[in-house]
Amino acid sequence: MSSSLVSGFALGFSLIMAIGAQNAFVLRQGLRQEHVFWICLTCAGSDAVLIYAGVVGVGAVSDAIPGFELVMRLAGAGFLIWYGARSLLAARRGGEALKPESGQTSKALLPVLATVLALTWLNPHVYLDTVVLLGSISAQYPQPLFFGLGAMLASFAFFFSLGYGATLLAPVFARPRSWQVLEIVIGLTMWAIAAKLLLM
Repeated sequence: MSSSLVSGFALGFSLIMAIGAQNAFVLRQGLRQEHVFWICLTCAGSDAVLIYAGVVGVGAVSDAIPGFELVMRLAGAGFLIWYGARSLLAARRGGEALKPESGQTSKALLPVLATVLALTWLNPHVYLDTVVLLGSISAQYPQPLFFGLGAMLASFAFFFSLGYGATLLAPVFARPRSWQVLEIVIGLTMWAIAAKLLLM
């Protein structure tokens, strides 16, 4: 049990650490201290559902449904292009909207959760990493469910550390210029991922 659990945790953590649209969004919201708990819970909970799906064998969906992977790839790229443009426009505007607001939320919870759900579920790489990769590797262990559990725990540990640990960077982002730089990095990251999806 412990071997499968530790292996799942290690692999899950290494996969999720890669800089991507979802992680950039969690970091940004953590810096702004906006709905951090619910965002982290949504990201980790989504990962848990996908990991479980992979472990119990739903990884064959992409093979069973022709065009499924292409549709997911195009939808994900379209969303990332839109979100990247939004971040770059926010950086161009600058001003008070990009300043961290202590303890106050500037956006309603539901639109923020809708964004993080789209960043999660419209990203084809999420399915490749969680459903296909972790699902297939878990089958190599004598207790695949414990391997999956380890990967789920890694997701929860990572997202809550990223979301709440972002406040340690708060002094750096007390200046509007720092927020503008972050928005530019996020926007370009989104576009880079979108280009990669379109060129696959």
